[in-house]
Amino acid sequence: MSDLILQGIGMTSQRTRDRLVARLQQQGISNEAVLDVIGATPRHIFVDEALAHKAYEDTALPIGFNQTISQPYIVAKMTEELLASGSLEKVLEVGTGSGYQTAVLSLLVERVYSVERIKPLQQKASTRFKQLGLRNITLQHTDGGMGLTSHAPYDGIIVTAAPDAVPAELYAQLAIGGVMIIPVGGEQQELLRITRIDEFRYDEVRIETVKFVPLLSGTIS
Repeated sequence: MSDLILQGIGMTSQRTRDRLVARLQQQGISNEAVLDVIGATPRHIFVDEALAHKAYEDTALPIGFNQTISQPYIVAKMTEELLASGSLEKVLEVGTGSGYQTAVLSLLVERVYSVERIKPLQQKASTRFKQLGLRNITLQHTDGGMGLTSHAPYDGIIVTAAPDAVPAELYAQLAIGGVMIIPVGGEQQELLRITRIDEFRYDEVRIETVKFVPLLSGTIS
């Protein structure tokens, strides 16, 4: 992919990205590192070319397979909440999707492990990471609700689809002192920040009302 495409022109230009960052600040995003990464990450390469002109609008966009790329505000908010207690070394992302949230995380934490149940989405995301030179991301094609036990426990877990309730497997894979950001619910969903206090106790804080695609079981090749 050419540098010109990565840099963007017109509706995908750096000026357009800067306007998005300004809107995120107006919406209450204050973590400067998160804002810098959002401003530097070419969201337009994570959507189909026909939708590239909408990439820096604050809206979710379809990516195929009844999945969406989350709106920039939600990506920024979830990332900010994940990092609220300080820097993280090892983060599990459940739901790679287009790879945009993954890419943002990879520039803010030491290592990202990301699982995706839909193989074609994972393959596209992998190509984008190579184009951007992101080398601290490990991808796994597996059922997201089960997490990824092979690299647990995690300092942070971020979930980009909504289960009806937090899967027990994800609770178990969170390190003591670790933080999980997850949307929960059916028609009415709440974004939660869950901190593991000790082996048996978790502190749960409601962040805000959200709307995500459901977290589904099984895999698609």
